[in-house]
Amino acid sequence: MVLFENRYRYHDLGLLLLRVGIGVMFTIHGYPKLMGGPAMWTQVGGVMKMVGLDFAPAAWGLVAALAEAVGGQLLALGLFFRVACAFLLGTMLMATLMHVLSGDDFNAYSHALESTFLFLGLLFVGPGKYSLDQTLFPARRRLY
Repeated sequence: MVLFENRYRYHDLGLLLLRVGIGVMFTIHGYPKLMGGPAMWTQVGGVMKMVGLDFAPAAWGLVAALAEAVGGQLLALGLFFRVACAFLLGTMLMATLMHVLSGDDFNAYSHALESTFLFLGLLFVGPGKYSLDQTLFPARRRLY
């Protein structure tokens, strides 16, 4: 049966769909945080004190907002893909920790935890051939 054959012809198409879908969702999710200004950034960045970083909460919040809004766009385009994944991974890891350390139930942090694993996996897999990274920075051919 074709469904169970190990060919993976559409691997890169699947990565494109995943990148664009998740990238658009994170852009939409992060845009209000980015436009919220210093008050919003301070609120979002205040989470960092839970891990002992209690300085510059507005700066940490701005980094998180940029990771979601701009990182989502970079993810969708497949541009600076691994850098965007690393920032999104860090942001989602902190969101998960914030919920866990606050004593929230699993339903409150399941999305952040799922996203943490998603970005960790994408960090290893890469953007695929239908990406700006592949176009602008093609991989060198291996000699072995």
